[in-house]
Amino acid sequence: GRPKAESAAHRVKQLNSDVTVSVITDRLTDANARGILDEYDVVVDGTDNFATRYLLNRVCHESGTPWVHGAVHGYDGYVTTFDLRGPGPCYECFQPQPPPNELAPSCADAGVLGVGPGIIGIFQALEAIKLLTGMGETLAGRILMIDLLYTETTVLRLALDAECPRCGGGSDRIPTDLPVLSGEMCLGSR
Repeated sequence: GRPKAESAAHRVKQLNSDVTVSVITDRLTDANARGILDEYDVVVDGTDNFATRYLLNRVCHESGTPWVHGAVHGYDGYVTTFDLRGPGPCYECFQPQPPPNELAPSCADAGVLGVGPGIIGIFQALEAIKLLTGMGETLAGRILMIDLLYTETTVLRLALDAECPRCGGGSDRIPTDLPVLSGEMCLGSR
């Protein structure tokens, strides 16, 4: 009966009363995105629509803020990091335009395995920790794909798009020992 942000903040405070939580219940728009996102070192994307993802890509690209993207669809999920300060493409290299509705039905229409968002969220939290601490290697330039039904994971290199209107193809300093995922990608179960 209340916004998710308020409910999440309440739960976080229950877990650790020393944590400071800023609750923002406004929808992210062109008008407010910079004002909201500019004060953060990392953005973790839990959005459920393409328009907001493209907005995040543009604002994070302009500010140089890395963002951790994750998505779940049916029995599949994926996580990647877009960090234009270093190696790798941006979201628009990965997803130049939204797929047709029939290839990307909403979670309400297609369904999501209940544990999927939690599993993807844990990997996103790990990416944020690595970005904030400088420890380990992030998924920048790569995508971790998880088949939740068969418990299989695959890491692919994300292709750079030299014609990308946002980043112009980014950097060539990405791993070359992985198969490449290029062009538009849509999750779907087997």
